[in-house]
Amino acid sequence: MKSLKLLAATLAFSTALGGAAFAQTNLTMWYHGAGSTVERDLINGIITDFNGSQTDWKVSLQEFPQAAYNDSVVAAAVAGNLPDIIDVDGPVMPNWAWAGYMQPLQLSEGALDGFLPGAIGKYNDQVYSVGLWDAAVAMYARKSTLEKFNIRIPTLEQPWTGEEFNGILETLKASGEFDYPLNLGMADQGEWYPYAFAPFLWSFGGDLVDRTSYETAEGALNGDAAVAFGEWWQSLFTNNYVPGTSQDMASHETGFIDGDYALQWNGNWVAVKTLEALGDDVLFLPAPDFGNGPKIGGASWQFGVSATSAHPDGASAFIEFALQPKYLAAFSDGIGLIPATAEAAALTKNYAPGGALESFYALSEKQAMLRPVTPGYVFEALEFRKALSDIANGADVVDALDAATDAINADIARNNNYAAAQ
Repeated sequence: MKSLKLLAATLAFSTALGGAAFAQTNLTMWYHGAGSTVERDLINGIITDFNGSQTDWKVSLQEFPQAAYNDSVVAAAVAGNLPDIIDVDGPVMPNWAWAGYMQPLQLSEGALDGFLPGAIGKYNDQVYSVGLWDAAVAMYARKSTLEKFNIRIPTLEQPWTGEEFNGILETLKASGEFDYPLNLGMADQGEWYPYAFAPFLWSFGGDLVDRTSYETAEGALNGDAAVAFGEWWQSLFTNNYVPGTSQDMASHETGFIDGDYALQWNGNWVAVKTLEALGDDVLFLPAPDFGNGPKIGGASWQFGVSATSAHPDGASAFIEFALQPKYLAAFSDGIGLIPATAEAAALTKNYAPGGALESFYALSEKQAMLRPVTPGYVFEALEFRKALSDIANGADVVDALDAATDAINADIARNNNYAAAQ
């Protein structure tokens, strides 16, 4: 009897050991896309595949509305309740890394070979985040409109010059056929302003901050180049080339398709809808060159590992698993954004060679520039947005840019030049 009891105990112990050996350690993940069933299905598909591909880790997902997501992460960081895996908007990542919310990724050698620069989040020469996609902005136009008014179709090699672009706006206004020659999207008053409009400043030769040190905005945001940009920016409104800050969102979203605007400065995320409405007549054109090269913004949402994760190896393993071309292509086909690699683009309907949105991949590859890679960007973006709104509404250009510069410099000084993580 004792032998049988001993045998039963041994079997039970062995079974327990075997079960433990195959138990998966749980990893928590937060994502900003609550409300989008397409994104939810794509993310859950990757999670299901990853969880079934190995026996070490099991990822579980919690979704947040985008508008509340950043605040939720900050609150969780303060409370010490961050998940293992987070997603982060590219330009925000340096602030979260500096603040101690994130840690560098543990990726295999060559894991990011071939990725668009905007999809890789680096801070202090370390990779903290990586995106499955990037985004790009283009000048939307109707081919028929350009031909009607004898307007040259620009190319990546020969974009419109600033002088040429201003002349085009005047020609389109003088035609009397449009409510405005150009829709800039002034109704979208969040991150759109620095993402979409800072590239115009860069093309003039200015910036939100001096990137040689990231310790001052003096000369970058209020120097001669920035003032020239500000005067041009204000002229768009005084000349009635674009709607002002009181533009309603419905007009922004449908005005170009409805013919109210001749041109539209917008992202690739509305390209499919525009193609469906206008067909082959729609063109996606490069940014104008105001003297220092045509620029657009780079970096979109990316995945990273929280600083408090007890399992950064497992969290990084999930992120690396998600970088497979088939997943990059699936996200592109599902939500219309730019696949992070040419290999993935070739698997998609719209971004493959000859695809309707192929030009956006080239724009991202050739013209994209990162917003200032500094923890101070989150504050700089707010001040830039305020300055642009004030200038659009008639404020003195020099005063508005000086005020933004002073506020940014005070923030940098208040945070010890953001040097804590250097």
